[in-house]
Amino acid sequence: MVTRAERTTFGEWWWTIDRWLLFSFVALMVSGFLFGLAAYPPVANKLGLPTFHFVNKQAFFLVVCGALMVTLSFLDPRQVRRFALLLFMVGMTLVVFTLFFGAEVKGARRWINLPGFSLQPSELVKPAFAVLAAWAFSERQTRKDMPSLAVAFLLLPLVVVPLIRQPDLGQTILVATVWCGLFFLAGLHFLWVVGLAGGGVVGLFAAYRFLPHVTDRIDRFLNKGNGDTFQTDMALDSFVSGGWFGRGPGEGVVKRSLPDSHTDFLFSVIGEEFGAITCILVVTVFAFIVVRGMISARANSDPFCRMTGAALVMLFGLQSFINMAVNLNLIPPKGMTLPFLSYGGSSLLSIAITTGLLLAVTRKRPKAAIMERMNIAETPYPPGTGRLSHA
Repeated sequence: MVTRAERTTFGEWWWTIDRWLLFSFVALMVSGFLFGLAAYPPVANKLGLPTFHFVNKQAFFLVVCGALMVTLSFLDPRQVRRFALLLFMVGMTLVVFTLFFGAEVKGARRWINLPGFSLQPSELVKPAFAVLAAWAFSERQTRKDMPSLAVAFLLLPLVVVPLIRQPDLGQTILVATVWCGLFFLAGLHFLWVVGLAGGGVVGLFAAYRFLPHVTDRIDRFLNKGNGDTFQTDMALDSFVSGGWFGRGPGEGVVKRSLPDSHTDFLFSVIGEEFGAITCILVVTVFAFIVVRGMISARANSDPFCRMTGAALVMLFGLQSFINMAVNLNLIPPKGMTLPFLSYGGSSLLSIAITTGLLLAVTRKRPKAAIMERMNIAETPYPPGTGRLSHA
């Protein structure tokens, strides 16, 4: 048992970490493995692989990524920024590399094939971008002499342009939405928000007009007669087949015909085999993480930790929402995994980094340490004023 009196590194970590968030992430990881036991074997058999091929690989990924998440949660704010900057440079270099040498799949270059593993570099960029954008916006509040706003505005096209070139509209929308959320939280003028919303609408229209695969997906979503809607139809059939309590683990039928049942449409498999009640519980866990993360971020007195926590929670929550909304045919289909539940090494790596950094910036830290980082010292004001001034 770890007591508060222990001054070890682990002891301090244990009593400062947000344990509700930590246990929620662990619960999702364990649940993902259990759900995978039902979803992965049929896909492996269909591809001519050993029955537990994906199960074994996912177990390995979960152990490695769980260890990475915990390791990153030990970082202090300065180390979080340095790690994010290094990860961003590496990730963006690999993203540009994929434009020329990446494996082409369905007309898009998003992957780098490595021995025994395929890496999607954009997954590494997402959490790094969220941290750096939050850093830039938070510096606007603490260091007026820094061109932080210009840096924040430069970051967005620096990431979005290569992603559009791949093309990867889903990741583009995700990082742009997080950036806009940070812009709003930074307290900038409402007219900027309106302008950004208008720019987003124009961007989506341009994507619909000039990217054939985007046109096809939106047309199929609006009118089933415009193309093949097999996957989304089968996903809805899964929920209908499962009812409230499901058909039972391993008893699903629709999943055998669903091409991406182990990745993008795992939520549908959960619906068929474990029922709508289990799906509601899964949604509740994700909702709890988002609400808890936002509350922890809002309560943080360090501007950088506050903005970074909000950015990482938005990233985690938006990805979860997009995946589940696609499964329920609420939005046009987009290949995006469900955090900690869907199969995929690159996705798990990205989520482990996101959650590890979120745990790091939401840790409780002494007020003196926060003031030292902000170069602020307390000054003797009259009782009750509670004012601070720059040292």
